[in-house]
Amino acid sequence: MTPLTAAHADDKDPSAPPGSVTTSPPPKVDANSPGLKLADGATLAAARVLDIKSVVEDLGGEERREDTNEDVTFALQAEVLFPKNSSKLNPEARARIAAIADEIKSQKATNVRVFGFTDNLGSYAHGVTLSKGRAEAVHEQLAARLGEIDVTFVVRGYSEDYPIADNTSEQGRRKNRRVEVTFPKEA
Repeated sequence: MTPLTAAHADDKDPSAPPGSVTTSPPPKVDANSPGLKLADGATLAAARVLDIKSVVEDLGGEERREDTNEDVTFALQAEVLFPKNSSKLNPEARARIAAIADEIKSQKATNVRVFGFTDNLGSYAHGVTLSKGRAEAVHEQLAARLGEIDVTFVVRGYSEDYPIADNTSEQGRRKNRRVEVTFPKEA
């Protein structure tokens, strides 16, 4: 049996999920460079960084992959991984988590965030407990699957905070009940 890697919190702001803050500074551009071809009297606007984000979601919305310049995020709906109101993994969840572990290996990631989220039904405190338990279950499966690879995990449960869809419909609540696994892309 493989020992589990300890999870810990290392963020200064634990309430900010990954991907909500960009860390890339704008590039330096010399507005007086002779290589720039500007019309007479024209000036350059301030430089900005445009982060490219690719989002691929399966037809049922059960799984979503987001790729940015810096990170990869997998979001799996809770119904795919767990029975209702439970943090015990379904047998079929292991294959989906195995695919994520394979991607972590291929990207040579050493820092992985596993965040759980719920919808706004039920109490907030219950949502925190449930989302944290679900994140821990995915973390344990990932750690077992990654084996001897040295990976630092950050595991948190956010309850109904940070919804990605409207909680007024069952379709929206289903999207909000999820576990996200985020890790940096290989440099």
